[in-house]
This record gives sequence, C-alpha cells and structure tokens, in this order.
Amino acid sequence: MMSTIGNYFQLTKPRIMLLVVFSGATALFLDGSLLNEPFRFILVLVSLYLTGGSANALNQYFERDIDAKMTRTANRRPLPQGKISAAKAFIFSLSIGLLGVISFYIFFNLLSTLLALGTILFYSLFYTLWLKPNTPLNIVIGGAAGSAPPLIAWAAATGTIESLAPWILFLIIFFWTPPHFWALALYYKEDYVKADLPMLPVVKGEDETLRQIFTYTLILVGITLTMFLVDFYWTYLAVSLSLGGLFIKKSYETKKLKTPKLERGLFLYSIIYLFSLFLALIADSFLNRLISS
Repeated sequence: MMSTIGNYFQLTKPRIMLLVVFSGATALFLDGSLLNEPFRFILVLVSLYLTGGSANALNQYFERDIDAKMTRTANRRPLPQGKISAAKAFIFSLSIGLLGVISFYIFFNLLSTLLALGTILFYSLFYTLWLKPNTPLNIVIGGAAGSAPPLIAWAAATGTIESLAPWILFLIIFFWTPPHFWALALYYKEDYVKADLPMLPVVKGEDETLRQIFTYTLILVGITLTMFLVDFYWTYLAVSLSLGGLFIKKSYETKKLKTPKLERGLFLYSIIYLFSLFLALIADSFLNRLISS
C-alpha cells in the first residue's frame, strides 16, 4: 500500500514541487495578507501542489517512452519501471489537477483558477508535446510554467497580480531555469541524444550551452537586485550580491574548464542559490513587519 502511494507521489516530481511550493510561500509571505489565516495560507500551497503535481504527472505520462530510454529516468520513474499503468497515471494526473483547480475556484478567486489551469495546460501539453521535441529553446519558453507559482499564490491571496513583487519572483525563476537545467543537460547529454530530444547541448554543443548559461546567470543576478527596489530587503540584498557573485564565478569557471564535475556542481549550487534567495526574502518580510509594528 505504502509503495503504491509512493509511486503515485513520485509522479508529481516531489523535488521539483518543493521549489514550486516554496516559491508560492515566498509570495504569500511578501504579500502578508494570509499570515493571520493559516488554513487559507496552507490551502494555497496544497492547491499549488495539486495543480503543479498534475502538470508533472501528465508530463511523465506523455513522456513515458522517452523516460524509458534515458538512464536518468528509466530506473527512477514509476511508469518506465511498470510500477503504475499508463491509464492509472493519466486518471491520477487529471484527478489531482481538477481537485487543485476547483480548490482555487471555490476558496479563492477566478484569476488564480485560470492561472493554475493555464499552467497545467501550458506545461503538460504545449511544453511537453510541442516545445520539448521541437526546439532547443524548449526550457527557456517552457520555464514560464515553473515560474508561475508566485503569481498564482499572489492572485489567490489578493485577487490581482498588479504588484511588482510577484512578477520579479516570476522573472527570477524564469531566468534561473535555463542555467539550472542546462547544467544538468550537459551532464546527461548522452541521455538526450538517445532520446532524440533537441536539448541545447545536443543541438548547439557544449561551448554554446556554457556561453548561454553564463549569459543567463548575469541577467538573473541583475534581476534579483531589482527586488530591493520594491522594499528595503537588506538581508536579501546581501544574499543576492554574495551568492549571486558566486553563481557568476561558478558559471564562468564551468564555461572555462568544461568538466562534468563543475557542470554537476553548478546544477547543485543553483538549487542552493534559489532557496537561499527566497529564504532571505521571507526572513526580511518578517523583520520588516516587526519593525513597522
């Protein structure tokens, strides 16, 4: 029983969903309107998990044959391992997505509902079925889906997305995604060759991919600094400058030395970087409220 539950849980890509939920929570902390309503605060995050998990599960359903060809996924995902049937995975994917969308509609508002539904459709259909197999820019354009949680959470809490803060969070994740993913794609380049997917390292080669990683990292660090203009987040500014500088240094070293160890190290560091950035924002939002109260 527990193994079956675990297999369905893996369909949602829980490690990716940790970022989804954390970025949504960061938006809620910055807005602050649900901090005194813990049930609704948690419900936003649960609904985000259900809708994001649905998109990820549909992605695995549609890519089950591709996943079976790739070393990175063949022995880790339940569908290529035959632990869940394709039909059951599809029903599960639709069920949790529908539950999440209905939750946004009943407990929050139409805007968050449409954003959540749009994210599911964009990632599971447009990205998975068209972008990924057809263009090396798949992860750049498709990154919009992974960047949406702060907008969805903000919309759920406020009914609008007119503030700068959720859009800056969106842009941070959007420009973080290419260097994060391409570092991993370089490390597993042969997997994408076997699967016949036009990832940037396969189509353009290692040098161009590393150049793009470095370029996107520079843009990313620049965008992170704009959050300081929304409010005086001093801890965040220090983290953004210090860890951003280290991100630039690591991407430059990887570009120059081109070793698998540095590529994998850059991928792992990018995760630490983003979580640290958002954690600093949460800490500063608490501090600012204490000072102003």
